[in-house]
Amino acid sequence: MTGSSAGLGGEPGRSSAPRAPKVVRTQSVLEQHGRDFTYHEPHLPHAVVYPESTAEVSLIVRFAADHDIPIVPFGVGSSLEGHIIPIKGGISLDMSRMNRIVEFRPNDFVVRVEPGVTRSQLNEAIQPLGLFFPVDPGADATLGGMAATNASGTNAVRYGAMRENVKGLEVVLADGRIVKTGGMAVKSSAGYNLTGMFVGSEGTLGIFTSITLKLHPIPESIVAARAVFPDIDAAGRAAVSIVGAVPIGRIELVDPLTIAAVNIYKGTHYEEKPTLFLEFSGSVLSVGRDIEIARELCEDEGCESLQMESDSKARAQLWEARHSAAMALMAMNPGKKMMTTDVCVPITELPGALRHARETMTRYGFEGSILGHVGDGNYHAGFTVDPDHLEDMERLEAVNSEIVRYALNRGGTCTGEHGLGLGKGKYLEQEFGSEAVVLMRQLKQTLDPMGILNPGKGVDFLNR
Repeated sequence: MTGSSAGLGGEPGRSSAPRAPKVVRTQSVLEQHGRDFTYHEPHLPHAVVYPESTAEVSLIVRFAADHDIPIVPFGVGSSLEGHIIPIKGGISLDMSRMNRIVEFRPNDFVVRVEPGVTRSQLNEAIQPLGLFFPVDPGADATLGGMAATNASGTNAVRYGAMRENVKGLEVVLADGRIVKTGGMAVKSSAGYNLTGMFVGSEGTLGIFTSITLKLHPIPESIVAARAVFPDIDAAGRAAVSIVGAVPIGRIELVDPLTIAAVNIYKGTHYEEKPTLFLEFSGSVLSVGRDIEIARELCEDEGCESLQMESDSKARAQLWEARHSAAMALMAMNPGKKMMTTDVCVPITELPGALRHARETMTRYGFEGSILGHVGDGNYHAGFTVDPDHLEDMERLEAVNSEIVRYALNRGGTCTGEHGLGLGKGKYLEQEFGSEAVVLMRQLKQTLDPMGILNPGKGVDFLNR
């Protein structure tokens, strides 16, 4: 499968000529596209539109611009900061029918996909060639949504987030123009880095219709591990030590509350103590060496048990348990919604940040979860909440603000991977300063002067 493989995984020869796209206004479909499973307030779109080509997206956007109609791109709705909620109504642009793998160049380690392709769909298609796409946020999200939020996840400590793995884009702008950024070359010094600007823009600057991605060879050897510690401080210190000593593939922290929820939800029997989930990958010799170094570092922090899994099925079960954490917590609290923050700090600040998060939650009277991709300093404090209980929501907002402030005061960021969405735009000025935020808003104004692209999100948070 060398060179171009147009149509792989989709409908070969699909016409790109513009036509009247499918429009749906049934109540159930509107509700599906007007909410996520987090605490953010639902808002229904006026219509859900399903394009099947770049030309159709351009046609829809031109119509929206001509009639001053808001338009919000939609993947599978798995984002956690309300990105897909159309707070001003308008069009929810469902990209699920643009789901082709358009061009695959295995010898160049590059693939071009439409935005509705999911990460599992892509990996199933390229795995026979010994390749994989590493960005893994947990949910089987679309690659368009992942690029829009600069998603990362469990593999980011080794392979980076989406911005490091997107080589180029095709984007429909707010007036319907189609622009292309980047390319398939290993590197380029030509012009401004428009690809990096659009990745993470959360649908506020343009709508992705094609994404060129960097692929990686599947490692020769992969071993997963689960290390149990007496307290969360020890687990955090071990994570910092391991990241500094070996090229770890994944390293995730899960606290006892979350372990208990996962045990009930998945039928597992893990010790309900602070736990690091780890993965080592590379050659057989390098993996063996890395495991021994990590074992010593874990023992130095009082590790109570360290269990290895080299069988592919056992590894998948271990990571499935980690990825089920959010759903497990929600299952323990039926009828409630998820609220989670995702700050990121310099790796040496991680143990103190974890301690501060737990102390802050306790001080405000909440028993939330702490978990995250601690190998790159990104961690989550999560709660299940009743959005109608105003007093609880006020206290949770205070917890969130204190955790964010702690991260910013130590050179961190208000969001490591979830994005700004509806919840984090208010922290931008604290993080970057007023002049930088003014510049961001000028950029938004230049590319979307009518404010029709995902209004009220990100730098546009005041426009609600």
